Amino acid sequence: MSTNASDGVSFEALFESEFSYVCRTLRRLGVKEADLDDLAQEVFITVHRHLHEYDSSRPLKPWLFSFAFGTAANYRRLARHRAEKHEDSDVHASTAPGPAQQLENAQARDLVLRALSTLDEDRAAVFVMHELDGFAAPDIAESLSIPLNTVYSRLRVARDEFTTAVRRLQKGERS
Repeated sequence: MSTNASDGVSFEALFESEFSYVCRTLRRLGVKEADLDDLAQEVFITVHRHLHEYDSSRPLKPWLFSFAFGTAANYRRLARHRAEKHEDSDVHASTAPGPAQQLENAQARDLVLRALSTLDEDRAAVFVMHELDGFAAPDIAESLSIPLNTVYSRLRVARDEFTTAVRRLQKGERS
């Protein structure tokens, strides 16, 4: 068993507890559903190599996000993925009682993913970490190795761009 000597957390336990978070993060960063498991495993291979560097006094998820962000950025750079942004929507079964609610939830998820795909990757990372994952700006700055003011600037622009994208996409769906 792999163990991080600084905090006693085994890699296996980390993998088990955070795999779904990493998959959600990758999906939000533009990874297609069919590629999620492979890329999540790639993230955890990198995490395993760097586990000894983790500072257990800091939150774990922003640290994991930085690995997912890098992996998703590399994924998006591949030419074969550029032409196919979010054509496969996430249609996992919901815990909602009826099919109408399930459809509405799937459409909302798809709308969010399509709007996120319009954002610059640096802004998308800050937006996802703050708005969807609830991380504080200082944690985002540390995780992404950027100045705190850059976090606030990217977040402000990303919010505006996201709102514009959602409105444009909703308008296109009604036409």
